[in-house]
Amino acid sequence: MVDGPPLRDIGCFALVARHLSFSRAAAELGMSQPAVSQAVARLERTLGLRLFLRTSREVALTDAGRGLLPYAEAVLDQAAAFTAEAARLAVPAAPGIRLAYAPLVGGFAARVARRLAARKPPVDVELRPAGWQAATHELTHGLSSAALMSIPFPPGHASAARFHVPVTHLAVAAADRLATAARVWLAQAGPLLVPRGLQPSPVAGRRPATRQADALPRSPDALPRSPDALPRSSDALDAGVRLAPEAVDDPLAAIDLVAAGRGALPVPQLVVETVRRPDVRFVPLVDPGLRLTFGLVWRPDRPTEDLMALVQAAQDGLRR
Repeated sequence: MVDGPPLRDIGCFALVARHLSFSRAAAELGMSQPAVSQAVARLERTLGLRLFLRTSREVALTDAGRGLLPYAEAVLDQAAAFTAEAARLAVPAAPGIRLAYAPLVGGFAARVARRLAARKPPVDVELRPAGWQAATHELTHGLSSAALMSIPFPPGHASAARFHVPVTHLAVAAADRLATAARVWLAQAGPLLVPRGLQPSPVAGRRPATRQADALPRSPDALPRSPDALPRSSDALDAGVRLAPEAVDDPLAAIDLVAAGRGALPVPQLVVETVRRPDVRFVPLVDPGLRLTFGLVWRPDRPTEDLMALVQAAQDGLRR
């Protein structure tokens, strides 16, 4: 076996190349700048190549450094994957399966678990509530066998049993100007908290997107009498209503942001029926035209008999 340079030195090279700064690379690695410089110099001596051009003001990659950088990044990715897989194999496999699920679809997750418990032989399902980011982490690191989560699904994963939850209301703070309205358009909202998985419903013969300025009536209850004059909520979303900065992984958890006045939140009927609090109001949307899309997601390189039973149970649960 041919000895190669240490991964530590390759990692220092890749990080300096990314930042074009020894000091920033050292700060990210938690090392001293001289230690990073020594690691890069050691790598250059090992390879017999100069990787960087250094001056008192800047750091630049040489042609050799630029050509080797993709290989260095690939080596580091493979090393990280090796370590993660070794950690997974070191933990004894637990019986049954773990299913991460978005709290909004907890009822469906429980129904799937009951179906599997009734099988012969039964399959034990451990339910783990998780928003989108947490579910992605669970799948990526092998902490859960599968996840019921909203789109977009993590790349490289298989999916099945997609289903849609219609969005019917707009959650606003109790002090918001829209809180007393009988019904509202999405375009009437100020900053909008958009949950992951929110998309327009496919509507036959949709009108062109309505400009936000045209969609706003003078008062919340000033509705046009003609149905053709009503701007669809999906049109308002397409037209680019002003978005709040927060990413919403779970509509149930985002209600606190609504109460704090950070933005309005499109929600399905289930949230309206579940959440009872005095600082939030749920106002019906006029012609919502929006839905949240969910599905069952898993890593295709780790199929098991129990996992396939879970996929079948989820598909059967949607047909009932």
